[in-house]
Amino acid sequence: MPTVTRNLIITNILFFFGTFVASTYGINLNYYLGLHFFLGDGFNLAQLFTYIFMHGGFAHLFFNMFALWMFGRILETVWGPKKFLIYFLVCGVGAGLVQELVQFIEVQTVLSQLGQEGFGGELIKQKVYNSMAYTVGASGSVYGILLAFGVLFPNQRLFIIPFPFPIKAKYFVVGYAIIELYAGMGKIPGDTTAHFAHLGGMVFGLLLLIYWRKNNHGRNPFGS
Repeated sequence: MPTVTRNLIITNILFFFGTFVASTYGINLNYYLGLHFFLGDGFNLAQLFTYIFMHGGFAHLFFNMFALWMFGRILETVWGPKKFLIYFLVCGVGAGLVQELVQFIEVQTVLSQLGQEGFGGELIKQKVYNSMAYTVGASGSVYGILLAFGVLFPNQRLFIIPFPFPIKAKYFVVGYAIIELYAGMGKIPGDTTAHFAHLGGMVFGLLLLIYWRKNNHGRNPFGS
């Protein structure tokens, strides 16, 4: 397994088990290292990086790390370790920024409904800010990796459960984006997943790929 992919997986696993060790001392690492709403009391700028390495449960960690291993090692082999690490972090931070924007819009909607934007509204505003859920997980980076794989290998056939037939990577990526957009619009009752953060990872990944392509001056646009 390439160096960066291996070390990212190890780091995520160590952070995950670290949450259990910290919890025995009454410390919630997910709370401190997860990404809070930027106007809330718990936010600090470093969380835009640290939240990437935190996960809400074993299934969350497993599927993110499985996708990172499955697709990330291929991208790192093509790009090299430095370029792959930059891409991973840009997608993760970009996903966090999109999540912050989405939460800001949600906050404004809530405040508008409460009618608390004027006189006497500061305490209400802070309570709303602090009530916003914090975000954890490498999913934004992973979705960016999925997008890059679909761009580099659009006709690569993938066997995806539960489909009994192979799907080309480009259709797989587009399908996932549509599902995330549908879910992000609130079409799935009771869903608390940060779907727009996933889409944000894909968008920032696409922007970085476009930037690299424009600045390679005729060379392989997505190579190392």
